[in-house]
Formats: sequence, structure tokens, C-alpha cells
Amino acid sequence: MLKRTALGWPAIAMAVAVFAGGCTTSSAPPDGSAAETTPTAQSTQTAEAAVDREAIEEDEQTAVKAVDGFWRRHFAELFGEPYRSPRVAGPYIGTNGPSCGGEPSVPFNAFYCQPGDFLAWDEDLMAAGYSQIGDAWVYLIIAHEWGHAIQARLDNDLVSVAAELQADCLAGAALQGAADEGVIAFEPGDSEELANTLAAVADDYPWTKESDHGSAEERTSSFNTGVRGGVPACI
Repeated sequence: MLKRTALGWPAIAMAVAVFAGGCTTSSAPPDGSAAETTPTAQSTQTAEAAVDREAIEEDEQTAVKAVDGFWRRHFAELFGEPYRSPRVAGPYIGTNGPSCGGEPSVPFNAFYCQPGDFLAWDEDLMAAGYSQIGDAWVYLIIAHEWGHAIQARLDNDLVSVAAELQADCLAGAALQGAADEGVIAFEPGDSEELANTLAAVADDYPWTKESDHGSAEERTSSFNTGVRGGVPACI
């Protein structure tokens, strides 16, 4: 992903959910088992062996630059206020991440911390998704958490009660906007990877609440709304 001429991000079709997630975003690794809510040593080792950590880091840096750049260029014109970038405090591994509001970091998690105004993510989470879904996983996870940082910068009346779905919409708008401006580019297979990522982090299982994040269908629809309508469609 994101190495070629910009073709845009297509509206994505529904895909089969592969694992459950939560947000700050809290996510279990996509190990193919809906019965597990916590990572296993085997799944972590498999992910580590299957991916190039340097390639993941490069995609993380590109995603941060693309998403932050989009908001830096457009936030003021959209909302009439100056934009300030959140801090990127990740990546981390396991429990060695930054605390948020006195709470310790969580393994296999990605989150935006409003009190500290920073984003962070577990590298093993990124590796697991990268290995089993693809590089679009990295871009969507980061763009979604950045969406929460944008919400924290808006007037309360502009933030949806369905905050997670709005963050998906803002992610779609930012990624599509960056593609339209030639900063990143769509590659064959990205549409399926995006659909799989949204399904993977949806609340489709008994131990999660759809009111927290939304079903796979709702998350896909929200992302597509941002892709098609831009930021104004998300507010």
C-alpha cells in the first residue's frame, strides 16, 4: 500500500469478521479464533516470525505522516480553529507502553489518550494484523485513533454519541483525502484488507457491546461515508 500513483480508496464491501476488538481501541490478535479474547504466546510468536518489523515501522511512519498531514492542511478550514498534532507515544510492546490517566497500557491495544493527548499502539497488535490481514491494517488503526484525537479538538456538539463510528468515518475521510492529494495511494487488495480490518475490530461477539464500537456492517458503512463524503459527512 501507499507506494504508487494515487487511485483513491474505494468504498469497501463487507467481509467476514476474524476477531473482536475494543477501543480506547483494544484489540485481540487476528488469530482466527473467535473464542479467544487474549493473545497467546504462540500467536505472538507466529506474527513476529511472519512479518518484517522494519516494513511495519515504515508503514506506521507513513500513516502518521499522511493522516497528520491531512488534518494539518484542512482542520482550520473545516472547523475555524488552529490544528495541533497529538503526540505519538507508541509503539510499545506488552505492558511497557505509556499510561493514560493513571491506567497502565494494555497488551494488544491501540488507543488515543485524551488526558495526555497522545496515540499509542502495541507493536505485536500491528504485527498480528499486518501478518494476517495486510498493511492496510496499520493505516486504518492509526487513522481511527487519530479520529479520536480530532474529536477531542471539536466542540462537544460536533462529536457524535456514536463516537467510535464517527472515528471510523473520520478515518475514511482522512485516508481518502490523503490519497486524493497524492500523499498515499491505493493498491490492489487494499479494499479487502480494509474490510477485514473493520470486521476484525467490530463488536460482533457476545463478550462485546455493539454500542461501544458498532457491528462490522456499521463500521464499514461509517468508513465508506467518510470516503465518499469527506469530513463534513462525518459531523
